[in-house]
Amino acid sequence: MARLPRKQSDRNRGISRRTLLVGGGAGAGLLIAWGVWPRSYKPNLNAGPDETIVNAFLKIDRSGQVIVVVPQTEMGQGVTTILPQILADELGADWRTVAVQSAPVSPLYANTLLARQWLASDWTRLLGGAGDWAIGQYATRSALMLTGGGTSVPMFHDAYRDAGAAARILLCKAAGARWNIPWESCDIQEGIISDGGDRRMKIGDAVRDSVNFDLPDILPLRQGQDGRLTGQDLPRLDTPSKIDGSHNFAADIRLPDMVYASIRQGPIGDAVLAGLDERSASGVTGFLKLVRRERWIAAVASNWWAANKVLDLADPVFTLRGRMVSSDSIGEALENAFAGSAGRRLYSQGDLAPVFEGATILASEYQVEAGLHLALEPMGATARLTDSGAEVWMATQAPGLARAAIADALGLSTDAVTLYPLHAGGSFGRRMDWEAGVQAALIAREMGRPVQLTWSRLEDVIQDRPSPPAHARMAARLGRNGTVQGWLAKVATPCAMTQSWARIAEGKLPYEAAEGAADKATRLAVAGMAPLYAIPNWAVDHYPTDVGLPVGFTRSNAHLHSAFFTESFIDELAHLAKMEATSFRIQMLGGNPRLAHCLSTAAAMGGWQGGIPGSGQGIATHMMDGAYAAVMVEAAMRGDKLSVNRIIAAVDVGDQVNPDIARQQVESGLVYGLAYAMGASVPYERGFPTRAILGRMNLPRLADVGEVTVELIRSTAAPTGVSDLAAPLMAPAIANALYTWTGQRLRSLPLVGSA
Repeated sequence: MARLPRKQSDRNRGISRRTLLVGGGAGAGLLIAWGVWPRSYKPNLNAGPDETIVNAFLKIDRSGQVIVVVPQTEMGQGVTTILPQILADELGADWRTVAVQSAPVSPLYANTLLARQWLASDWTRLLGGAGDWAIGQYATRSALMLTGGGTSVPMFHDAYRDAGAAARILLCKAAGARWNIPWESCDIQEGIISDGGDRRMKIGDAVRDSVNFDLPDILPLRQGQDGRLTGQDLPRLDTPSKIDGSHNFAADIRLPDMVYASIRQGPIGDAVLAGLDERSASGVTGFLKLVRRERWIAAVASNWWAANKVLDLADPVFTLRGRMVSSDSIGEALENAFAGSAGRRLYSQGDLAPVFEGATILASEYQVEAGLHLALEPMGATARLTDSGAEVWMATQAPGLARAAIADALGLSTDAVTLYPLHAGGSFGRRMDWEAGVQAALIAREMGRPVQLTWSRLEDVIQDRPSPPAHARMAARLGRNGTVQGWLAKVATPCAMTQSWARIAEGKLPYEAAEGAADKATRLAVAGMAPLYAIPNWAVDHYPTDVGLPVGFTRSNAHLHSAFFTESFIDELAHLAKMEATSFRIQMLGGNPRLAHCLSTAAAMGGWQGGIPGSGQGIATHMMDGAYAAVMVEAAMRGDKLSVNRIIAAVDVGDQVNPDIARQQVESGLVYGLAYAMGASVPYERGFPTRAILGRMNLPRLADVGEVTVELIRSTAAPTGVSDLAAPLMAPAIANALYTWTGQRLRSLPLVGSA
């Protein structure tokens, strides 16, 4: 991958302390630096001959088809159904006429919510509202479009509702003017405008006139429940094309004169290409050319199989500068981090020192291996260069940053690069990185014709940016009544979010991003470690380190290891207190009734037996970003084989727009968490994973997943993200279940083979 030059890196670096404090005062600096920037943006959508752009989220054609513009990447989570459903509900559209179109890069689609979560730091928190405003302004004015962290619905719910309301008002105004009646007398149901009497009009007949009217200062929202789409289990809009094969993923793009490429990038770390056997590769039928860069080599051929075969025969050799990553070196780096000077206390309440002094405390250590993404679709992109610029087709969770990186690698302005965002065949966070798009564009320039680059599964595993490995040292003191009086968590782990941002926004190479974050303690690395329970004295410390393995954005991010540490340890404390595990938790959740409700519901639905020996039952609970969940499992060990017979999940995720999709996402998270507990990780040796075939990774199959029950608890709260909620709960629930089955605590992930 081409490294961004310093000028581009500085432009994309994001907010620095200097940016905010320029001029000697934070508030004054913000006003001076940003006060002259544009404050309003217009939609940059293209419209067909019969289409009318109503607003940034909506086009309507003359036939009445409602085309909803979605900036979020569809990765299977259903966002291209949920967001259109919100808009269509407020508009009064006929669901059968709703279509979806991907949004272009624009400030109007910036995900300021994820930006605030990602970029918040000690000094932005000190600035309070001004810090949030600064990050929001940076995200908007940088067109920071991001998909991830379960933020799509919380971020865009109101925008799509208001877009639908605005369109309904404009259409009613157009109809009212044509009928010479007040627009307030009109309404839209199933795509038909009516005045409550005999006068009716299709929305397509009024849309051209509608954009000539003005909106009121306050948008009146629809009242009543008749004909409402929100809350219905409407069919997903992407399902039919995925079933009949017409849905385009990256590997489905076909362009005139297109050729195919495969790539090799060497071992993990600072690796550069040293040589290859060109003579052996030259005899492959269909082979066209080898394209070399400092850190990778690609073979181009008339078909992908031939391109990949060329690389096998060429057997490229790389020189690795620096240490070779291995499982032993990863573990050693994590242990050494506890003795380093970079550790910081990031969360605390009360005073632990007098609580722990002279007291008997329970202490346990846990460890988690890096978890691979293993999306069904490997990384890839298609690129075409012309005299006027470049076009790139790829699935990306950060299209604005991807487009900027491609433009910089080609030496073009961002306006000269057109990026067509595609749906992803799974991602789990991997497509936050954009290297495949840059590589495809550089290869296409070298070839002078369109190129489709697809990574092999082996390359996808070697070059993965997995969830971070982590070690935790947990300590707690119990009071006489069985409550936890003091709680201390020390976590050694690299920060995946910090590394991801350095790569995608600052243009750093993976090993550079890992080295740069090695001494930066951050709350992002220990998100979810703050106790859910009413514990008077507690603290969470982070010990950062560079383990030599670049890590990245993943489903649930740090919550994956945090929930395993906290919910496994709380189960140990319950056993020490000689209390039933659910009651032990409930007694400390008096200030969190929604979480307590989830916990009691899961236990009741699952027939919780109190965690008695031999029951094989385990339970865990967690919350994140206003969403609450509890999971009970029944698990057993059959020899060295883990068997999960039942999974019961109770979740409170607010008033969901499409409950069926919410259940799908909870179920998906449960299976993802099961994979995280059973496998989805590999040993490393001499800079490479020791296996890269999915069938050898102990991933769960249908036969390994028993009965799954998901209960959505009724709620009038605003809808939250669902996709990240359930995954962190599976590992601790299974570990707690296996304790009741075997009497042995499993404190390492993956669980199979650990002790």
